[in-house]
Amino acid sequence: MSAASRRPESADPPPLDERPSKTRLKQAMHELQDLGEDLVRLPDSRFERLELPESLVTAVQDYKRTRSHEGRRRQMQYIGKLMRQIDPEPVREAVAEMKLGRAVDSLALHEAEQWRTELLADEAALTRWMADHPDSDAQQLRSLIRAARKDAAATPEQRSGRAYRELFQYLKGHLVADDAAPDEVS
Repeated sequence: MSAASRRPESADPPPLDERPSKTRLKQAMHELQDLGEDLVRLPDSRFERLELPESLVTAVQDYKRTRSHEGRRRQMQYIGKLMRQIDPEPVREAVAEMKLGRAVDSLALHEAEQWRTELLADEAALTRWMADHPDSDAQQLRSLIRAARKDAAATPEQRSGRAYRELFQYLKGHLVADDAAPDEVS
């Protein structure tokens, strides 16, 4: 049976200017395949939350088990093919959330480091910290700062004493808690 005899007679092909070009179709397929690559890199906890067809879940699991380069390449093409059959938006959102989460975590670490440096260098920084974070325990924070300064004075070349790390963990904990609090209210 030829291809012409399989086509229904009533379905006219759309005009050429309404169809996407072959190049555009290939670009869309490559974008979905790239999204599939991001999908296999998602942590299992986030991957399981996505509502994906069983065939795609199996294909991703097979990809993770495959060790040969060529096998992984072909499996990724298959994942890209399966991605064309689903709505890619939930996958895009999960991947973006993962990437954004890493950036937010990194930003919180940098902010904690900056506060630690300021608190150790300047007495007035404690007042600024307490104004920004009134739920902090001022007495505990003062003792951590005092111990970190004492460690720094004892060994100026080694800034990673126990008190120095404890101060960082305390600051990071409060910064993360403050960032999470607005999300719980809304």
